[in-house]
Amino acid sequence: MKFGGTSVGSVAAVQNVHKIVKERLDKAPIVVVSALSGITDALIKSAKDAEQGRIDDSAIRKKHNDLLKGLGLDDGLVDDELSELLEVLKTIAEEGLTKRSLDHVQSFGERMSSKIVAAYMTKKGMNARALNSYDVGLVTDSNFTEAEIDSCSYENLKKNPLLKEKGIVNVVTGYIAKDHKGDITTLGRGGSDFTAAIIGAALDAEEVQIWTDVDGILTSDPKIVKNAVTIDEISFEEAAELAYFGAKVVHPKTIIPATENNIPVLVLNTHNPSHKGTRIVKSARDAEHGIFKAISSKKNVTIIRIVSSRMLGVYGFLAVIFDIFRNHKIAVDMVSTSEISVSVSVGSKDDIGPLIEDLEKIGSIEVRKKRAIVCIVGKGMKNIPGVSGKIFSVCGDEKINVEMISQGASQVNMGFIVDEGDADRIVVALHRELIEKRR
Repeated sequence: MKFGGTSVGSVAAVQNVHKIVKERLDKAPIVVVSALSGITDALIKSAKDAEQGRIDDSAIRKKHNDLLKGLGLDDGLVDDELSELLEVLKTIAEEGLTKRSLDHVQSFGERMSSKIVAAYMTKKGMNARALNSYDVGLVTDSNFTEAEIDSCSYENLKKNPLLKEKGIVNVVTGYIAKDHKGDITTLGRGGSDFTAAIIGAALDAEEVQIWTDVDGILTSDPKIVKNAVTIDEISFEEAAELAYFGAKVVHPKTIIPATENNIPVLVLNTHNPSHKGTRIVKSARDAEHGIFKAISSKKNVTIIRIVSSRMLGVYGFLAVIFDIFRNHKIAVDMVSTSEISVSVSVGSKDDIGPLIEDLEKIGSIEVRKKRAIVCIVGKGMKNIPGVSGKIFSVCGDEKINVEMISQGASQVNMGFIVDEGDADRIVVALHRELIEKRR
């Protein structure tokens, strides 16, 4: 059972988590928690401020102390973590900020929230304890801020006696781990979902529950589409595509351990626990309202176009391009090719300066920023004539220019790129025409 930041970010939220877990004690749950809502951002800011010589942990300290007071817990419960945080910030002020030290700073969010949740459960009569994920076997590489799980983690977790002990609820830190040298790492934003899925896969869990602040996975982002509704059931393939292309309810990596071990993932609402939410399974039913199941969008996308006459009739030129991306550790979202050009899209958070310098050695480069990927998902799209025609007819009606088009190899999604300013409008229009009118 994974609980996100909004699910543990207030007195009422923690009390609700206790109630939800208590009602499921017969299932021997393992709880995974994120940092309190807003704390990861606050920790990152404190690290950057420290690099500039400004050391201030007062907001972080106050939020945790206020929560402890509201829950009636010992006000010194997280003093060790807060003292350690202060020392790390002082070191950053003296030596500078690195990705390694940034991960160390970020780790305090989950380390404190797990102690608070476990302590409250204990206070209410439950046998609970806080555990750091790295103390029960979670190991990564040393790619700080975006670390990859080492395969040995599964065996470590499977053999760890603490996770098998009966009659106790383990509250485990999400998002963080350690590399083989013992340095703290993080799994990237949203990585607490991944932590829960890895533990679930290692222990052959009946299911993985992701508790968040919405009623499961919706047909679109409710902040954009007011008429979005909950999807009862969705396949691993469909959920992975949605998560990768903008749906923020589940972390894309969550799907991998679940898929490999055929473990259902349930996305549920902490604030509405009676709602059945969304069930992610290996093979899901088709959408009740037709072949289209959901529409998502991913903003802050950059298109890089590589043009080179050397591509013409030459084997392996694409491999050369993607080797350059791999060397810079920059992931590609979409690809479109012609006789002498290749267009790829990447996330704008990536520092593409050094990448562009290397790409310019093999061709002329054009960079277009402030783009968005729109993704339509539904396994019913397979082998249905006219699907793309329906989609792009809506784009035409809305007078929206489409820059790149891609159909996933899984054949459960179609994606295209538009100007970022047009993204919300086309998502609303597509949802209306492809989903709402077919209910």
